[in-house]
Amino acid sequence: MMQGSNPIVLLIIIANVLFSMKGFDNYAFLDKYKFQVGRVLGKEKIRMISSGFLHVDWMHLGFNMYALYMFGGFVDSILGSISFLIIYFGSLLAGSLYTLQYHKNEPYYSAVGASGAVSGIVYASILLFPDMQLLLFFAIPIPGYVFAVGYLVYSIYGMKKQVGNIGHAAHLGGTIGGFALTLLLNPMLFTTNTTFVIILAIPILLLLLFGDKLKSL
Repeated sequence: MMQGSNPIVLLIIIANVLFSMKGFDNYAFLDKYKFQVGRVLGKEKIRMISSGFLHVDWMHLGFNMYALYMFGGFVDSILGSISFLIIYFGSLLAGSLYTLQYHKNEPYYSAVGASGAVSGIVYASILLFPDMQLLLFFAIPIPGYVFAVGYLVYSIYGMKKQVGNIGHAAHLGGTIGGFALTLLLNPMLFTTNTTFVIILAIPILLLLLFGDKLKSL
């Protein structure tokens, strides 16, 4: 079911690899284009997009590109290349915007990675086919909708507790972007997958309404 050989998906993967490799070898390049709150709030808005094509190391890059390879072709084959690109870049921007909002009082907070964009693509896939089987810890099969809800809950917890060196806010923003854009581009999902749309919408709405209060809890 999951297809990764689509030319558009492969072009995005190649762009991520090339820009990330440049950043591996040239810290000045990485520093110039990474997401950094203070710089973005200034005049360097391009960092909200450019940071999504940079990664800290090969493992970080490989994990994101593997997920994109597995899920990207599926989204493209169902919705088309234009919709895929809208969801990818829209989710990337949504991840950056949510990160900016959550860390707005931390001018030196910085991040890189395609996780926000990839999270949006993964959620688009699950919205299109919520019963797809995913492997938890590469061994335990679970339905896509269970993974989606669990991922949201874990990301909210990780953002609150600052678990690991991970941009949980970008993941959340990306999932919100992917969720909203997929429904906008394919509104039939409101009728074909109504129950799952409602289930996933509840934590997203709560996050949007009360997310700012997480830091004070």
